[in-house]
Amino acid sequence: MTDANTATVAAAEVAPGPQQGSDGEARSLWSDAWRMLRRSPVFWISLALILVFLLMAILPQLFTQLDPQSGSLRQVRKAPSAEHWFGTDKQGRDIYARTIYGARASIIVGVLTTIATTLVGATFGIMAGYLGGWLDALLMRVTDVFFAIPMLLGGILFMASFPSDANTGYWTVVGKVVLVMTVFGWPSIARLMRSAVLQVKSLEYVQAARALGARPGRIILGHILPNAVAPVIVVATINLGAYIATEAALSFLGIGLVSPTISWGVAISDALDMVRTAPHLLLFPSLFLSLAVLAFILLGDAIRDALDPKTR
Repeated sequence: MTDANTATVAAAEVAPGPQQGSDGEARSLWSDAWRMLRRSPVFWISLALILVFLLMAILPQLFTQLDPQSGSLRQVRKAPSAEHWFGTDKQGRDIYARTIYGARASIIVGVLTTIATTLVGATFGIMAGYLGGWLDALLMRVTDVFFAIPMLLGGILFMASFPSDANTGYWTVVGKVVLVMTVFGWPSIARLMRSAVLQVKSLEYVQAARALGARPGRIILGHILPNAVAPVIVVATINLGAYIATEAALSFLGIGLVSPTISWGVAISDALDMVRTAPHLLLFPSLFLSLAVLAFILLGDAIRDALDPKTR
């Protein structure tokens, strides 16, 4: 999935600097992109969904006052009702409360993995693309080694080798999932950033800055990075949804986040053995997971369309 998304935006052209608008005013790539985003219904719908999920992750008390860990054997597998909107699970815990609180772990894993893969991948891509030579060849061969291993397969092997249990701390469990997805997720960002840097560094204003004696760090931060980062932002946004789905897959297999940690993947895993007798156990966590992944993918698509000069 990540490779397909990378290929979708890899051919996006990077605007070298301010452009002249139809009204005679100088416009940059980012100002033009914002004008397009403001007119995009997909952007606002996806942004609204993402804001709701972020509120669920940061302030779940705004949505429910119930304890997601508290249950009663008298309330086991109750169907949705006015008292329990989404019903109860096999331990009598409120599914609505667990779905709300489950957003926290899933969103944290997705956001932290996106930040880590973007930082690592962008650093490798900038070094390889700007410095070139033997360093470029070395970094790209290292990238190819990690890129050849599918993220889900690598995650299964790593998490199965270093399993977590109920006594493992919350941040330790989250950190292990973020680490394994970062290890196998940064190569696509590195390859994309390298291609963007190679395209930008040959432009005239970069050559002029180099001829005037500007230091490499200033050239990279002031000229190359602002004009090469657009496709990386698009792919990182789409990948965030993919990382949330990958975390759910690992948790579903019982080797990602584990109880008592609450996440959508854990809830789906717990509901699998009773899907026929109590389908509501599986329905609501799956629905929220699907909406979250879809929201980030739609946001990435909207940003891609806004940043692609071919659409203007």
